[in-house]
Parts: sequence; structure tokens; C-alpha cells
Amino acid sequence: MSIFLILLLINCCFGAEKLSKYNADPSETSVSGLSSGAFFATQMQIAFSESIKGAGIVAGGPYDCAAQTSYTSCMYSSNPSITKSISNTKSWSGNKIDDIKNLSRQKVYMISGTSDTTVSVSIMNQLYKYYVTEGQFIPSENVVFKKDLKAAHTFPTDFDSTGNNPCTTASSPYVSNCGFDGAEAILKHIYGPLKAKNTGSLTGKFIEIDQSEFLTNPRSSGMSMTGWVYVPKSCDNGEVCKLHIAYHGCLQGYEKIGDKYVKNTGYNRWADTNNIIVLYPQAVATTTRSLTDRAPFPNMNGCWDWIGWYGTDFNHKTGKQSAAMKKMIDRVVSGFNPIDPPTQLKIDSITDNSISLSWNQVIGASGYNIYRNGQKVNQFIITDNKFLDNNLNSGSTYTFIVKSLSSQGTESISSNTVTGKTTGESPSVEVPNGLAITDITLNSISLSWAPSLTAEQYNIYRNGNKIATVSLTTYKDINLNSNTEYKYQITSLKDSQESEKSLEVKASTLMEKVCFNDNNYNHVVAGRARQSGGYVFANGSNQNMGLYNTFTRTNLCKTQDNHYIIG
Repeated sequence: MSIFLILLLINCCFGAEKLSKYNADPSETSVSGLSSGAFFATQMQIAFSESIKGAGIVAGGPYDCAAQTSYTSCMYSSNPSITKSISNTKSWSGNKIDDIKNLSRQKVYMISGTSDTTVSVSIMNQLYKYYVTEGQFIPSENVVFKKDLKAAHTFPTDFDSTGNNPCTTASSPYVSNCGFDGAEAILKHIYGPLKAKNTGSLTGKFIEIDQSEFLTNPRSSGMSMTGWVYVPKSCDNGEVCKLHIAYHGCLQGYEKIGDKYVKNTGYNRWADTNNIIVLYPQAVATTTRSLTDRAPFPNMNGCWDWIGWYGTDFNHKTGKQSAAMKKMIDRVVSGFNPIDPPTQLKIDSITDNSISLSWNQVIGASGYNIYRNGQKVNQFIITDNKFLDNNLNSGSTYTFIVKSLSSQGTESISSNTVTGKTTGESPSVEVPNGLAITDITLNSISLSWAPSLTAEQYNIYRNGNKIATVSLTTYKDINLNSNTEYKYQITSLKDSQESEKSLEVKASTLMEKVCFNDNNYNHVVAGRARQSGGYVFANGSNQNMGLYNTFTRTNLCKTQDNHYIIG
């Protein structure tokens, strides 16, 4: 046995720890990557869209690209078709991948270097079209595309690290000081404002973790026996945290460049002060050959599988690497316990139309939400440990639970359940509960509510006027004006008797786009954009429109007051 294999076995068996569970909010998971890691990050984002909040893509390309053509057509200065990728995404939705409706809430930050000849801007233009203009999976205001960075095929940072390559040179370890903090741009776009990064000694710890428990014989499927995770001290102490997964590119795994990607990309500096756990899974080189002619060679550079080396389902939820990564994500977030639930919920008093509740206060809770018969009752956060529900029918039975809210607004699990019946005569027709807005478009608003045991039908009221009678517990109000507020109530009907009106809900339809095609100088003069550092940025969305001059033209669309997007 070679010394290398002996050291590898020792490292596997004695150096790595079991990946721990942390108090990480499952709704705050994001991914990013460079090169093959960027392609793979997009695959994870699309396949597991229900679990992913957003993605950072540095020199990546369209989802499913290499499944449609030779991998070389997805690199260099190519212009790969995305027609099949878009149709596959739609047809696989809810089956081979999560429901694509989840993508509409995601945020994406894309970075393409002007000197990148490995994955040029033409490839990333196709990715943008896949996301936004042709695929229309993600709103344009949620996607930032930075393509003016004077960089080669490398991960951009704003600090020097020993052994890193120059920004305009594509060479190992493919991490460079480009005067631009890529980690900051990605994390801030996904998570919003962050506390200042730690530029000194980090307070957390790097842990080598065992990847083999998530995939049988991982090396045969292109994953290392071990990976890395950075855990800030706050997260190790049990505070509520976020999870970001950073996928390295080809020739960037630990076996190729050591810990340079793990420690030099800049993610840990931001993670340390912002309660973000950073997982650095590791891919390895293999001698396994593809069964297709797309890549008739082994994965000798330790790339993440964006081609199909380890199965034709590589970009589905069932792909070997994808499924293993989802298990790792699930492990980290399985310790999520944002705040204790309320205890000793009880009913203090009952009248014909009210039930009074109280419970023990929860230390650290910013407030509480009240649920009656499964529907949230309060419009605003309840800050006291008692609540009077006085919108009830006489002679009717109601069940209540209460949930605590953490400082981040995350709910606890439910309190104990209490059930009470109001005094007086039962109504012949019950007032509907749980009226809520479920969807909004330019000219429609969708409603839903809890079924009433006594109702045969329901009347829908808009702005006080009856507009429809339905048998279902859903309704879509169409042909509305854009950018207009509407108010809704519903009533129950039985044997020609109508109940009192429900609680009112209101919503405004979206604003119709008004677009202006003009040069960037005139956009600034007209107040639709601002200029900074020689570049122009759209008001509201802050999208980079290019150079501040009269030659660069941009189609700028207004979607809200003082909010413009490139369209």
C-alpha cells in the first residue's frame, strides 16, 4: 500500500468528524460556486428550489446545458441553446426537480470576468436568459449580473492571500485579489444588509467532516471522503444561523490546492459576524468514464458533475452528488430550534362572541402569533402574553395554538392546544374564517379561506360590493386594474341565509411595466437612474446598466414608484 493511501485512510478514519446539526434556519440556505462549482450550484438551486434561498454564480452556465450538447459547447465563447433546458425545467417541475414556482422568490448574483476565456460572458448571458428573459423563472429585479470585472477565470476577492494567482491570470489556485469582494456581493444580495466582516482573527472553527456517510463509496462518484465546514462561534453556541454552501471549481479541491478555496475566498470573514455557517464540500478526480459522447474522458480535474460522469440523472434530485448534498444540507439544518414555544396556554374566559387566552412568556421572544382553527388570527405581532379573540360566533367551538417569534421573525413549534365553545345560540350560518391573499398579478388577486361546516356556498365581496358566489374555498378575482388596492370580505350561505361578513383583507395589484429606451446619460438626467464611478445604476433595483455616456442604451422599465429594472 502506498504512503499516499495510508495517509488518506488515516485522514478519513481519524481526522474527519461527523457533520453536526446546528440551529440553522432551513429557509436561509444558499449556494454558490466557481466554474464547475457554479454549474453545480445552479443544478442544486433548480433541483432543490424549495430548500434554496438564492445562488451566487461565478463563471457558470445554463442549467442542463451539458445534457443537451457536448460540454465544450457550454464553455469558452459559445452560445449554447437554452430552449431544451427551459422546456425540461418546466416538464420536470414537481417531479425530477422541485416545483419551479419556488424560483420566483430566489435571488441570484452572477459574476463574469472580462478576461475569462474558459467560461466567457456569452455563456453567462445564456444563463441570464434562462433565469430571466426567456425562462422567466426569476424576476429580473432579483438577479444581478456583474460583467465588468477585469478578471480571468478566478474567484474574486479584495485581499491578498499567500499563493493566490493574479486577477487577470487563469492559474492555480484560481482565487485572486481583484479589488472586488465576490463573497460580500453574493451574500449581501441573497441575505440583505450584513454586519461588517471580520478582517482579523476569526472566532469560529474549521472542521473537517466525513462525507462518506452521505454517499456510499463517494470517491467512485467524484466526491472526497471528507469535506470542510466553517462554524462561527455564535453558531457553535446555538444561536440561530444561516447556511451557505460554497462549491469549488475544477482543480480547486482540497487534494489539488489544500485549503486555499476554503480559507481564501472571503466567505468566512462575513460568516463570522453574521451567523452564517459555510459548508465547503469537496469533489475529487476519478477515472470513471462517461457513457455518452458529451464527455468521453474521465473527470481528471476533480470537477463537480455538471456533465454526467456519474449518471444521466446528474442534474436531478436523484443525481448521486446532488442527493448527497441534499442530505448534508438536511443534516446541518436538522438542529433548527429558533425559540421555545409558549407553554401552559389556557382559556381564561368565554362570552357569546369572545374567548380570552393567556400563556407563559417565552424568554427572548419578540412576540407571538395566534392560530384559531389552523388559521392565523392576528394581523400584527402580539407582544403581550394574553389575547382576546372577539370576532367569534356564539355557540361555536374553536381550537387555539400560539407560536413564539424569534428576533429574526421565525416561528417556534406550536404550544399546547386548547379548545373552547362560546356561549349562546349557535348561528345557522357560520362566518368564514382564515380569509387570505394567495397570489397577486397585474390584473388579478387570488383568495382562499377555511371551509365552514354549515356553508353550502360563499359570497365574495370586493370593496363592499358582492362580485361572485362560489362553492369552493378559493376564488380568483380577474380583470382588475394594475397598481390598485382592493378590499375583500366573504360570507357563508345556507338555505338562502347569509352569515355576517368575515374579517377584511386587502391587497394591491402589481404595477404594469412602463419602459423607456434611452441612453444612460438621459436616464440619469430623467431621474430614472444614478451614476457612480463612471457606471449607471437603476433606481430601486440598483442594477448595473453599464457606462455613463450617451452611447450606451438601456431599456429601463418602471415597476413601482422610483423602482426601475432592466427589461
